[in-house]
Amino acid sequence: MSHNVKVCDIEDDVKEALKAFRFRKSDKNAALILKVDREKQKICIDEQLEDVSPDDLRELLPSHQPRFVVYSYRMEHKDGRISFPMCFIYITPRDSQMELQIMYAGTKLALQKEADLTRVYEVRELDELTEEWLQEKLSK
Repeated sequence: MSHNVKVCDIEDDVKEALKAFRFRKSDKNAALILKVDREKQKICIDEQLEDVSPDDLRELLPSHQPRFVVYSYRMEHKDGRISFPMCFIYITPRDSQMELQIMYAGTKLALQKEADLTRVYEVRELDELTEEWLQEKLSK
């Protein structure tokens, strides 16, 4: 079985949203939340959020359904520099339906490639998604 099985289609509107999100000009944290439309078997935009902390994001995400999050984070470095690393966070709660988990897992690589992001993290429990966790991941 191939490792890049694509279960869901990525429509042009999602591709455009990813591109616009990557090249947006902002000095605040932002998130583009994507989900699987099970009936249509395609990726769709769930929400786009501006000025959202990792903690706020955690509160907004469903606790029993997977999601893909493209997140731009305002990071202050020890030397005073500020950067805006962008990451791809794959959220797949352990107790979500197996069919959904398979659809998300099968689409993850294609979506990650479309988003053109190398910082990819997986979260199994929403409680893991904290500011400290993200800073630690991005510092590596």
